[in-house]
Amino acid sequence: MDKLFEIVFLDETFEFLSSLEKKHYEKILFNIRKAQTRHDPELFKKLKDEIWEFKALHQGLQYRLLAFWDKTDSENTLVVSTHGIVKKTSKTPDSEIQKAKQVRSRYFEDKEIIKKKRK
Repeated sequence: MDKLFEIVFLDETFEFLSSLEKKHYEKILFNIRKAQTRHDPELFKKLKDEIWEFKALHQGLQYRLLAFWDKTDSENTLVVSTHGIVKKTSKTPDSEIQKAKQVRSRYFEDKEIIKKKRK
């Protein structure tokens, strides 16, 4: 089945995943692979502005990986995961959304700088 997007994990996401028990991060990655092949808001949904979240529930813990879309490449649509959290309430904290927005801004600024250097 065709993927709707490719996923890129930034360093903080790797650190978050590596801090989890194996079965927990495997569940998160399993859900991400499912989200790559179908539109399912139970797995991947928009939060606010340009920030989205991958969702996974394992052994009563609600895991979230915050992310944003990068559609600047006409051939590859990317979803970039900024960081992960264990959600303790029903709402994703605004501070985590703001953090993801800041990472998104830096990501596109850096990408623009690299693009200009190549010219």
